[in-house]
Amino acid sequence: MAAQLDTVILAIIIGTLAAIVYSLRILVLLERRIARMDGNIESITKKIATEELKIESAVKKITKKK
Repeated sequence: MAAQLDTVILAIIIGTLAAIVYSLRILVLLERRIARMDGNIESITKKIATEELKIESAVKKITKKK
C-alpha cells in the first residue's frame, strides 16, 4: 500500500516537472518569435524614416524654388 502511494506521488512530481520544462520551452520559443517580430518592426521603421527624410528634403527644395 505504501509503495503504491510512493509511486503515485513520484509520478505526480515527475509530471509536474515535465510540465514546467515544457512550459519553459514554449516560453523560449515565443520569446524568440517576439524578438524576430521586434527586429522586423525596427527595420520597417528605419525604412519609413529614410523615406520621410527624402520627402522632407524634396519638399524643402520645391519651396526654395518658389
